[in-house]
Amino acid sequence: MAVMRKRFSVCSSSSVEEDGANLYDSAPISAADPLSEQEHPYASLLCCHRVQDSLLSSNSSFTGYRGILNWIIILLVLTHAHLFLENFIQHGFLIDVKKVLEHLSLENNCNWPSVNLILAANMFALIALFLEGCQEKGMLSPTRGHYLHLGNLGLLLLFPAAVIVHDPTITTGGAFFSLWFYTVLGMKLYSYQETNRWYRQAHSTDAETDKNVSATQKLHNEHLAFQDLYYFLLVPTLCYQRDFPCTPKVRINKLLHKLLEMVIVIQIMVGIVQQWIEPIFQRSENSFSSMDITMRVEQLVGLAAPTHFLGLLFFFLSHSYLNFCAELLHFGDRHFYGDWWNATTLIIFWKNWNIPFQKWCHRHVYTRLVEKNMSPSQAELLVFLMSAALFEYMIALPLHSCRLWIFLMMVFELLVAVFLGRHFLGNYGNGLVWLCLLLGPPLAVTTYFHDHYISCHHHHHPHLQSSSSPLTSDHRLPSRVFPQPH
Repeated sequence: MAVMRKRFSVCSSSSVEEDGANLYDSAPISAADPLSEQEHPYASLLCCHRVQDSLLSSNSSFTGYRGILNWIIILLVLTHAHLFLENFIQHGFLIDVKKVLEHLSLENNCNWPSVNLILAANMFALIALFLEGCQEKGMLSPTRGHYLHLGNLGLLLLFPAAVIVHDPTITTGGAFFSLWFYTVLGMKLYSYQETNRWYRQAHSTDAETDKNVSATQKLHNEHLAFQDLYYFLLVPTLCYQRDFPCTPKVRINKLLHKLLEMVIVIQIMVGIVQQWIEPIFQRSENSFSSMDITMRVEQLVGLAAPTHFLGLLFFFLSHSYLNFCAELLHFGDRHFYGDWWNATTLIIFWKNWNIPFQKWCHRHVYTRLVEKNMSPSQAELLVFLMSAALFEYMIALPLHSCRLWIFLMMVFELLVAVFLGRHFLGNYGNGLVWLCLLLGPPLAVTTYFHDHYISCHHHHHPHLQSSSSPLTSDHRLPSRVFPQPH
């Protein structure tokens, strides 16, 4: 009995000291105890407790939550399966890809003004190439060439806006794609002219120290070519440089895989819009600006989940499209995004969700502002406001409606990041980021589309009242997501 008491005391003390030991491990026996060599048959059963925290307590270092994640996924699937089934019973099968194709061919009897607008963009690219060639040959001074580049970029931004506003034949979808195309082209051409200016400055510095610069001059002129410019315009990046990193060959299986991903994701997005979001739009009679607060909250709650799913699917579509282009063009730098889903603050999320845009802003805006003696915090604020205004512009202009909802929502998120970010750390901060993604700018974008849909719906069907059942598959209602604006 004395030996067992001694064993129990040793076990208890060792349990306190060795907190990381396994629950069913037998306690160590002191080497000084001659009787410890002869184990009692129940010694391992007598010591079954040690100092340890509950797995779900805040002090625990336990991280194996995979089972809980699986349970949450299954619960979400079952919950949304019920919603989809209820939606299908109420509205029937509303998904029709032909409606999307019909919408794309509605531009003035297949004249497609948006396609003509995109083809006209080549003029601005060729002007930029011509100006660079003139500066390289000494026909233009750097200052005058820079101002001519800025004038070309200014016309590039004003031209699509004027066409979208004054041409009634262009559809909303065509206007969106054209404006997105011109915005990307403008950012690329700005990077093209500024990077070439940096190359010329570096070349002139080398020329002052080295008399034999003919080989360098020849190499510099080779990059100011049609092929070099259009390769840069096609690759998935916004920042120009010479000699982009390239992969040795095109992997056909990866190319087909990304193409299949794009087709599937687009089909799912069309299904969510037609089967889930459009019935909610049809149920409304007033725009968000004229709703009372209760109705507004009800509409936002109903649109939050499908809008969030659309945002995630748009991310996957961008991932597949950018990798498809990179694989097709041998482009090696495919760091298009960071792990934004693990971001613990909104600032970390903004820096990781769109790496090409963030890299362009840092290289051509933030760095230049800091060089002009602006403080880093003020430069960051100015870059953020510029990106928020650009986001508002790209959504509001094609819909012919500017209410500043997206801009104000992003400013509100900035205030949340500044004043609440320090109080929400770790997993709590990540939860705050996901909450802002659920109720933030994507939802504001959907409200724009809601009001555009309502205005076109009442314009085409003023005789329809609320007594007609908007929850049924009424083919009298406009079935397109982006009706033609008037």
